[in-house]
Amino acid sequence: MPEKITPTATSVEKLIKDIENPLTREHALFLLSREITSAYRILSSPELVARATNNVCNALALLQCVASNPNTRMNLIQANIPCYLYPFLGVKNKEKPYEYLRLTSLGVIGALVKVDNAEIVHFLLQSEIVPLCLRCMEVGNELSKTVATFIIQKILVQDEGLRYFCSFAERFFALARVMGTMVDNLVEEPSQRLLKHIIHCYVRLSGCPRACDGFKICLPIRLRDAAILNLVRDDPIALEWLRQLFFNIATGNRVSSSAIGETLGSLLAS
Repeated sequence: MPEKITPTATSVEKLIKDIENPLTREHALFLLSREITSAYRILSSPELVARATNNVCNALALLQCVASNPNTRMNLIQANIPCYLYPFLGVKNKEKPYEYLRLTSLGVIGALVKVDNAEIVHFLLQSEIVPLCLRCMEVGNELSKTVATFIIQKILVQDEGLRYFCSFAERFFALARVMGTMVDNLVEEPSQRLLKHIIHCYVRLSGCPRACDGFKICLPIRLRDAAILNLVRDDPIALEWLRQLFFNIATGNRVSSSAIGETLGSLLAS
């Protein structure tokens, strides 16, 4: 049996110091990756042991600190550490232990992309993070959906990320379908933060003429509903993004942008 590493408060403190030290960093990352992979064998079990979940989530929380640190962030990429998290993102089980693993894993990826970095986005795209984020946007709880959508948003900010979605119709429509479903669900389960990330994704996509053509058939009608607009009524940034989205689509589709602007204004005033 391999040595079982359980990140206690003492060991976490030591691992943090070891990761900060270039001489011990590689071994510390190895220990963390082994703790994470130790949970793979129980992912397919109908009952995920709470203690195992806590141990792995502690390791993932430490990885999030590493991913947030500019001095160690790229070490995770160079060691392919994010790929060790992908099995936790691929599960469809919605029970709490699986959701904890899903959310803490997303937290690591979210910390990596928080600072715009084309190299990190390139790595994530090459490692097929997008389908996993889309799955989390479908099966996760509100917080997991929000973090996964934030990751997609930060990928779209990079030109390579925009090309990834706009160069192939199936990728564009896969994202559009998931976001459309989330918008529809926001009517019953409102979340301003999630909606803001969704709108930003739409705005970024709408800067591509091919995506504007796609929005002719897949932009959710409810995005213009008063119930949805009320969620961002007091958020000037989200409102500006929404206006930009409608303007981009109107321009790309050769429709009067003033008519859409008047519609948005009237809905917000109601």
